[in-house]
Amino acid sequence: PCVASCCGNFLYHILLRFWTFLLPLSRTAMAIGVLIIVFGAILILYTLEESGGMKTIQCGMQGVSRDRRIQAIIIGFMFAAFIEGAAGFGTPAALAAPLLLALGFPAMAAAVVCLVFNSVPVTFGAVGTPVIVGFGFLKGSVAEAVAANPNLPFQSYDGFCKAVGEWATIMHAPMAIIITIFMLGFLTRFFSAEKSWGIGFRAWKFCVFASVCFLVPYLVCAWLLGPEFPSLLGGLLGLGVVVWGTKKGFCVPKDSWDFAPSSQWDKAWTGTVPASTKTEFHANMSQFSAWLPYVIICVLLVISRVPSLGLKGWLTNQKISFTNILGFNGVNASIDYLYLPGTFFIVVSLLTILLHKMPGQAVSRAWKESIRKMKAPTIALVFAVAMVSIFRGSATNPVELPSMPLALAEAVGAFAGAVWPMLAAFVGGLGAFITGSNTVSDLMFAEFQWNMAGTLELPRQIIVAAQAVGGAMGNMICVHNIVAACAVVGLSGREGEVLRRTFWPFLLYGIVVGIICWVLVVANPTVF
Repeated sequence: PCVASCCGNFLYHILLRFWTFLLPLSRTAMAIGVLIIVFGAILILYTLEESGGMKTIQCGMQGVSRDRRIQAIIIGFMFAAFIEGAAGFGTPAALAAPLLLALGFPAMAAAVVCLVFNSVPVTFGAVGTPVIVGFGFLKGSVAEAVAANPNLPFQSYDGFCKAVGEWATIMHAPMAIIITIFMLGFLTRFFSAEKSWGIGFRAWKFCVFASVCFLVPYLVCAWLLGPEFPSLLGGLLGLGVVVWGTKKGFCVPKDSWDFAPSSQWDKAWTGTVPASTKTEFHANMSQFSAWLPYVIICVLLVISRVPSLGLKGWLTNQKISFTNILGFNGVNASIDYLYLPGTFFIVVSLLTILLHKMPGQAVSRAWKESIRKMKAPTIALVFAVAMVSIFRGSATNPVELPSMPLALAEAVGAFAGAVWPMLAAFVGGLGAFITGSNTVSDLMFAEFQWNMAGTLELPRQIIVAAQAVGGAMGNMICVHNIVAACAVVGLSGREGEVLRRTFWPFLLYGIVVGIICWVLVVANPTVF
């Protein structure tokens, strides 16, 4: 769906540009940087799959608690948040859902819980890709704004991304608590014999505890370091604290809740994977060895991103440059190949071969599977970036019409008016639903949101942040992610049933974020 929709949109915008804006097809775009990140993230994941490291991590998650509510939070929220921060692009639900299934969750419950919980971390998924890459087409607008007003709180595109990330965390933070409590109630209401919201809500203290453990490093990283680290370190550090606290009984409900025997389950809850053949995970190495590659990645990323350590400047100066692309003068691009997170992923993947003493066949399988998995993201991202290049380049035309994003912003602005802060996040969610990615949603709609804010005289930082948050919450209704989650729990062909269940948490998320965004806009009218 992601590939087809992006290709279709690309062709549609070519025709629209030719017939309406009378423009020559002269712009090109390159998605090499983001593809390196995606490949590196997928490669480290499959390297750990083949080395046995991921099965060891999953095995470690199995024995923490027998309470299904606790398992849902630790695996569906905390563990998946870490995987989102490290890899993103649909991998968290695909990893966490079969683990919940193996622990005894109904297939439908496992898929829905993992999809909904994979929302708060997504804005900063794959070491900040949705923000850093997703807003890439705003670089020119940010540069113009900085030149016109040197007193802005940011003086570069990186500073703008950091500011947007800060506002996004303010919108996400309350939902980290609300969505965890809501989903435990949802779990016990629709997947228990008692059909009770209250059973899930009784674990609210643990939800608050887990959310705070995630949010503290999440907020600190966003406000002090930047958009690469909130989900990665929030998930990693928060998961460790929550597992430790759970074993100590901290905030754990006194009553332990479980599903009814599988013989009493509604047929709609189950998939093609029968209970007798549920996956059992076994440790192939120590937990320390299994987690070590991710720890190394975190250390390398922190060292390379903190300017005072002196490495950032050298890394960013190492570039591969492309000039006069396809023969067009002035159409240039460059890649900071050593600074890309994907480079660190690839290096650590190679190091993991030695650390985990992987045989050659396992290494070969990991690389082949990673390359195979790149087909769909490559097609989707290349066509999406090309489509947005056409979309935003439409200002140059012989009849002096406004660019497509500006024309759209003016039309929608006249209709929406001051209520736009309530709606901005839903646009991001729609983009994620259509394209299958928060990153591509941001690529598509960031300039539109920027122009909307300018047209309505609203703070651009806050409205663009709402776009980032909307793309994250759209992850739970994203067709691409739903298909992946259903495939691993045996629900293929029943994606519509899952979507009907994830839509209501999506709506709740959007309403709450819309209210928060509106309050932020009203309280900060002078913010750029």
